Order: sequence, then C-alpha cells, then structure tokens
Amino acid sequence: MTPSARVQAAIDLLDAVIAAAKGQGASADRIAADWFRARRYVGSKDRRAIRELVWSAIRACGDVPVSGRAAMLRVAQGDAALTALFDGSNYGPAPIKAGEAMATGGVAPGWLVERLAASGLDDQERAALLGRAPLDIRANTLKISCEDLRARLPVEAEPAIAPHALRLQSGTAVESLPEFAEGLFEVQDAGSQIACLALSVQPGEAVVDLCAGAGGKTLSLGAAMENRGELLACDIDRPRLSRLPERAARAGVLVQTRLLNPGREIEMLADWQGRADAVMIDAPCSGTGTWRRNPEARWRLDTKAIDRYCAMQANVLGIGASLVRPGGRLTYVVCSLLDAEGPDRIDTFLAVNPGWQVDMPPLPAGCPRGKGIRLTPFGDGTDGFFFATLVRRVN
Repeated sequence: MTPSARVQAAIDLLDAVIAAAKGQGASADRIAADWFRARRYVGSKDRRAIRELVWSAIRACGDVPVSGRAAMLRVAQGDAALTALFDGSNYGPAPIKAGEAMATGGVAPGWLVERLAASGLDDQERAALLGRAPLDIRANTLKISCEDLRARLPVEAEPAIAPHALRLQSGTAVESLPEFAEGLFEVQDAGSQIACLALSVQPGEAVVDLCAGAGGKTLSLGAAMENRGELLACDIDRPRLSRLPERAARAGVLVQTRLLNPGREIEMLADWQGRADAVMIDAPCSGTGTWRRNPEARWRLDTKAIDRYCAMQANVLGIGASLVRPGGRLTYVVCSLLDAEGPDRIDTFLAVNPGWQVDMPPLPAGCPRGKGIRLTPFGDGTDGFFFATLVRRVN
C-alpha cells in the first residue's frame, strides 16, 4: 500500500470504531481484528502502520469524533508529512479543504475531565491515562520463581514493582513463548498483581473471587494459596468464566468455578454464606484506569453509565460481604480512578455496615485515597486502580 492508502484505510477503520463507540458495539481491538481478517491482502507492515494511525487518532480526540477523517485531521495538525498524504491520489484521502473541521482534542469529554479533576487527578495524571501501556507478566510461583523465570525467558525482562512481576517490551508475543505454554507465567498488569496482594490470602483459607471474569486475579490468588484450601471463582458472564478452567489447568491452579444468575447470586452461594476467609470483589466499573489499553472506552461513557456502575458496585459489595465469616476480609477493587466508584463506595458501605472496618496491609506501591489505595499510570507506572480491604468485626 502507498502511504496515502494507509491513511485512507485508517480513516475507514476509524469510522467503524466511532460507529461502534456510539452504539456500544464491539471494542476497537475486535473491530480492527475483523477488519484485517476481511482484508488478508494487507501486508504485515501495512497493518502495523494502519493500526498506529488509528490508535494515535483515538488517543488524540477527547470527544467522539464525527468521522474518521475528522479524527485523522486532528492527528495531522502540525504534522506536515501526514498532512501531505491527503493528496487525492488513488486509494488515498481527498485533499484537505480550507477550514475543514477536525475533531476536538483532549484527554476525554469535558464532563469526564471535570470528574477526573475532582477525583484528584491533575494535568499530568490525566495525560498519562492515554500513554502506551507496558507489558507485565506474573511468574507462576507454583512452578517457578520470578528470578528463575527471568533467567529462562528468551526475551528481555526487567523486575516490576510487584514481587512476582516482570516487565517486557510492549508488543512481545508472549503467548508464543514455550514458558507460557508450560504455565510458568500469566500476563497481568503489575497494578492488578498488587491489588491481589491487598487481600493477603494464605494457604489453607477458603477464598471466593466473586467477579472472576476470565480468572486473571483468580490464578494469582491460587498461586498465593499454594493450592491449599478452597478457591471458588464466580461470574455471571458465561463466555468469560468458561476460559478459566483451561487457564487454571495450564497454571496448575486448583479452582472451582460457578456461573451465577443475575439477581440470584446470594441464593446460588448459600453454601458459602458467612464462611469465606477472604473475598475478592473485582467490581464492574467504568475502566478509566485502563485507557492506555482501551482508549476508545472513554467515548462510551456518560453520567448515566457511571450511575449504573455505582449501583452494580454497591450490589456486589453487599453480596461479597454476606460471604465473609466474622474476622474474615474482603478486598474491593475497581480499575477506575473516579472517586464515585472508589472511595465513595467504601464510605457508603461503611456508613450502613458498622460491623466492618478498614485494614489495608503494607503494599509496594500506591498512595492513600479515601480509605483505600490508588495506583495510577503516572505515579506508579501501572494501570489505574482503587482498592480497599475491609475486615468483618468479630462480635
């Protein structure tokens, strides 16, 4: 493809991403994968160049652009080389017209920037939300130490801030490595690993991962438990939870899974009521801390969506709390940096549940926020997280 044709291809792909964002459709990653699958004639170098253009445009636009062309014009602003590729050539984009509108720039839509600022994120913190995410892995200590894994890997890896974390060059095809097939490591952001440390699970305990998804945190908890005790992973999402057994088998983690029906969670967990030593609640959230990986996600949010997430978070907190024995604990986690989904949720819970108290263990990173801990891309080099550990008092 010519450079101009790559720009037009990026514009076409951006149109699909924008339409999906407006209609709450598929993610940009999924759209791009399907788009390239339907165009197998596009070579690997062209694919990389097109993806780079698309994701640069997504990061550059604060509000949802009106079109892929408007988004690309935002990227081209001040870039003479890119501007020159709007040349009207065969398969290339039409020339730029005088006064042609371009998409607005910024970190996020204005209302969302205000909420981030009110949640204590300054200009540097907000800008870092759209940086490039690193690639972190967690050594599976059921099979290998972090030091031995680093020595064995055929790619460069540096220690990260979590005890069993290594940071690799972004884009490394880790799932093609033999060490991955052997279950010696899992891909997991260092911040997510630290959130697991906040629950302080011990061998022999009865542990529930209430919103397990595909099981990234479940596997981390299982390794910390050394496969001694009981570990139950639950979710209402069948496709995501169905991925866990294969991952657990590869990692050698002993875990039971349980698919829950929405609205019947407490009923379906009756055998666990009041007996869990520890409960992990990786609650559904807006994902504002993961924009480095999913920058178009900020185009999908509105105030009603935030309110819905807060309601879901309150619900799962109540469900999780009902499982904890006296003296047991739960860790509430969101990959959001909005106070409404983090500190405010904990304050609300404690106000109506006086039988609980905060008890955060020492952690290798993060800063206090409300009654919990916050990790940010700017401050800690991780995805953005808020988490708090609560203990049920013994009457």
